[in-house]
Amino acid sequence: MAVSTLKWQGWLVGLMGLAGLLVFAPLGLYVWASGGGPAPAAPPPDVRITGCRVDPPSRRVVAALEARGEGSYVVTVEFRDRRPPSPDARTSQSLVRIPGLTPDTPARTEAIGPVWPPATVPWCGVAGVAGEG
Repeated sequence: MAVSTLKWQGWLVGLMGLAGLLVFAPLGLYVWASGGGPAPAAPPPDVRITGCRVDPPSRRVVAALEARGEGSYVVTVEFRDRRPPSPDARTSQSLVRIPGLTPDTPARTEAIGPVWPPATVPWCGVAGVAGEG
């Protein structure tokens, strides 16, 4: 009797192993064929402000940007009246779309800011870069 019970337990373990292969082998093949995880993200572009001036006719601040990298991005440009902002300072921001960057040639564009008060020197900086997807 004891040999018969061990024989059935062996068959049961074998059938459970076969059922596990039938269930998990297609899942493993699917994950393997899909490439595993997501593709690595492209490195962020190098965006810098090359100029910050007040346009005389309109009295608006204009920031010149240069971007190097690959892809399409939206850059947030910030305009302030001093470099380190005071805690209660309000800053103005502008969004600039830079489509289709290539590593070979830099993209140059301008961000138009708010009307600037007279006798105040503006400061322009990059507040953020987000990829378009």
